[in-house]
This record gives sequence, C-alpha cells and structure tokens, in this order.
Amino acid sequence: MFLLNSRYSIPKLSLTICFLTLVTLLLGMALRPKPKVYIKKYRNSHYQLFVENKPFIVKGVCYSPIPIGQNYDYDWWTDPNRPWIVDGKLMKEAGINCVRFYQTGEDPEAVKRVISDLYNLYGIRTILGHWLGFWEYPYPAYGDKDFREKIKKEVLDMVREFKDQEGLLLWILGNENNYSFSGQVNPWTSEEIEKESDLNKKINLRAKIYYSFVNELAGEIHRLDPNHPVALGNGELRWLDFAKEFCPNIDLVACIVYRGKTFGNLFGTLKKTFDKPLLISEFGADAYDAYKTREDEDMQSFFLESQWKEIYKNLAKDRGEGNCLGGIIFEWTDEWWKHRDPYIHNIEAGWSNGSYYFDIKAPGNLNMNEEWFGIVAISEETEAGINKRIPRKSYYVLREFWKDFVSKRR
Repeated sequence: MFLLNSRYSIPKLSLTICFLTLVTLLLGMALRPKPKVYIKKYRNSHYQLFVENKPFIVKGVCYSPIPIGQNYDYDWWTDPNRPWIVDGKLMKEAGINCVRFYQTGEDPEAVKRVISDLYNLYGIRTILGHWLGFWEYPYPAYGDKDFREKIKKEVLDMVREFKDQEGLLLWILGNENNYSFSGQVNPWTSEEIEKESDLNKKINLRAKIYYSFVNELAGEIHRLDPNHPVALGNGELRWLDFAKEFCPNIDLVACIVYRGKTFGNLFGTLKKTFDKPLLISEFGADAYDAYKTREDEDMQSFFLESQWKEIYKNLAKDRGEGNCLGGIIFEWTDEWWKHRDPYIHNIEAGWSNGSYYFDIKAPGNLNMNEEWFGIVAISEETEAGINKRIPRKSYYVLREFWKDFVSKRR
C-alpha cells in the first residue's frame, strides 16, 4: 500500500508544481506594469498607440522656433524669452498634443526644461530624434566602424539622459537617410561597397548596412528604455523591403511624405511591404502660391485638411488600413532662415512637386517654398521678446477638424 501510494503521489505532486508555476507566471504577467507608451496590435492587424494605458492619436508639429534674423545653428533651447511658452499655449488651443525635435540641443538641462514646460503647462508630449550623422561632413560613413561607434554613443547617451523625462513620447532614428543609398544625396561608401561593380548591388549593400545599423541601435535602446517605442525615420517607403529583413527591432516606421492632397497607396503598400505601424512624421503644404506670387492660406489649409482626413481614415478601428498612429505637420512656424538673408521672408521656391498642383505652373515648375510651411506665421514685430505669432487659416481649420472628430467619437 505504501509503494502504491508513492507511485501515484509523485505525478500528482509534479502536476501541482506545474500548475502553481503557471499561475505564478500568469499573475506575474498580469501584475507587471505595461510600458508608459506602447503599441497594441489587434486581431484584425490594426495598430494603436497607447500612452499610460489610454489610446493616443499623434497630432503633432515639427518644432524649431528660430527667430527672424537667426540661422539654423541658433541655440533656441536656451532662449531666455522661452518662445515655447507662447507656442505651447497656441498648440494646446488648437488640439496639438506633441512636438517633434529632429535632434536635441547641446545643453541637456535646457532640453529638459523645454520638454517639462510643454508637458506640465500644456500636456504636450515630445518626440526626440537623432540625425544619425546624416548632415555631418564628410558625409556619413555607415560602413565605417569608428563612425558607427561615434553615432551609437551619441544616440545611447541621448536615451540615458532623457528616457525618464516626463512627457517623452517616443524616439525616431534618422529622417531621410535612405535617400543616400542611391549615392545622389550625401553619398557614402565602404570597401565592401566599392568591391561591387553593379550599381543596383551597391545600392542594396548600402540599404543592408544602414538598416542593420539602425536595427542594432533599436535593440540597444529597448534594453535601456522599455517604456518608449523606437521608430525608423524613412523618406517615403523606399527600400523598406530591406528594412523588413535587416531592421526588425524597430517598433514603427516614421515616414516623411509629400504627396499633396492624398497619401494614395501609402498605408496599404506599407502593410504589404513591412507590416509595422506608421507615423507620418513629416508632411504638409506651404502657404505661398509660387505661380501667382502671393501668400495663399486657402491653398495650404485645403491640402492639410485633406491629408488629415486620410490619416484619420486609416487609424485603428476605422474603415482604412488601420496601421496609422497619427501625423506630424511640417511645421509650426515659418523658417525665414532657409534661403540667403534670414531677415527676409524669401519667396523663391526651392523644388518642384506636381502633387501640389495649384501653383505647379510657376517658372521652372518650382512651387515648393521652404520658408512658408508654418501653420503659424511670424512677424518682425516682437511681443515679450519673441516674433509675434499669427495663426494661419490652416491652424483654425485643423482646430475645428480635430474638435469635430472628438465630438463624433463620443
């Protein structure tokens, strides 16, 4: 009888231990706090961003409040007039909930002060990024070990410095760095690339090298900061088939897209090419008609409203692809410093885009005016030490659009 009981008591004990272990694991998973910011994938393959366990639609602007008369190298982060206080109030009134910085300033405490002010005063969150050396000279050498280590140190130092900053939303690595693969923009190479004679294979090697580097960075960021998603900044959808293979560590794709009234097949093509959630991290329309040579607020607001309608159509649980997390308008205020004299609001168009068809008949078809993309104009007149802010029609159109969307969802 003793032996018989012993034979059957061992399996029962094992089952009990297994059951208790499973319960402990499940309880641990249930009790483990979710990241502050995370992306949820639904059964229908839709994606949704959550912030502190609440759905969050990114309604952002690219933000760089450089005053009239200063250039791109102006350290506005330490501006004693704190332009972000005035801007934050206007942003909140419009319904904007986050700002994008392409790269942080040199003074970490000044950067923290800006992030803190925007969040604590207005509830506006911050997206931080890094150019990954794209605009350095000589051109970025993503195949060079020393260059990669230098950029890696900068990125991880940034993450360590700001990962616990209240108001942080997510990280974006790069911007349009993939345009260098063809060798036409900021060309770079390596011994491995130079050994290849076929042009297409050279391009493919650059894509492999670059996306593998971003993948390495994303993995390191996840290790340091499990609370904020990491995005791959990419010009349009180009070469994302390589990103799918070599950059699986990223959480979302942050695309720069200028397609005029419609984003076209953007959402569906991304889902087929690289099934990751999408943040349109730079898009917009300028407010200057290069054909009629005059400011045209109606033209800008028409394009922006149409673009936002498509973004909302492709949010999770809507009738589109359900892979969009929101968008970031380029940009908040006009940039007077982009062409020649920073004291003059230049009307010279810098490039051509037929998707913005109202003024495509301008001389040389040059219709994109870099100094006029702000949804808020700035004046030479100053108030409290900063250039006076003058919201354009697009500011008010978007404010009403966002309000209307919220009321319909209630």
